[in-house]
Amino acid sequence: MAFMMAGTAHARDDAQAWAAVNVNVDLGDGFRASNEVELRVSDNRGLYEIENHIMIGYKPTKQVTVWLGYTHNPQYDHGDFTRMEHRFRQQVNVDNFLKLGNVKFSGRVRLEERWREGQGGPAWRLRPQIKAVMPIAGKLNLVVSHESFFDLNTSLFQRVRGEERMRNFVGLGAPINKKIRFEAGYMLQHSFVRGAPDNNDHAFSLSLVGNF
Repeated sequence: MAFMMAGTAHARDDAQAWAAVNVNVDLGDGFRASNEVELRVSDNRGLYEIENHIMIGYKPTKQVTVWLGYTHNPQYDHGDFTRMEHRFRQQVNVDNFLKLGNVKFSGRVRLEERWREGQGGPAWRLRPQIKAVMPIAGKLNLVVSHESFFDLNTSLFQRVRGEERMRNFVGLGAPINKKIRFEAGYMLQHSFVRGAPDNNDHAFSLSLVGNF
């Protein structure tokens, strides 16, 4: 019976829409402030997540930025509040570390400590990302990125160590004006499930980024 039930298990595929607005402000002397708000909706769960990231960064070189920050992450089920997650974030960005032809590569390594109210913590998670940008017409760029999520310990809500999910994005990006740019495209979020079929979220992703 257990074998038959395992054989009929199916991966979960979910259509989603993600929107983000990120504002970066130059504070002078190499310091920057960043505030990013992300909203996510799902066919299966409706409105399920709103993230607010507040960070302070410092640029020791032209290409490198070091960030510290906090994420306020209320979670929902069809718009009904379910739990609150808090994250402390440390991050290093390296811009344009490699150029192959007209393709520019950037990278980011993010370390998060996560707490959920009523479920404890911290749950440690590492999130390396690599991103490639290639001009295709005028100021319009093709944007491709990959990000993996590695759970470094276990907790009440982070159950298994190792790679927990990955996000692969392909889309278009361009400046709207001198200070604001957009990226829009398809995001595949693939979640690894131990002992069961993996899950896939297929998201239309739109981001607006302002630098002031």
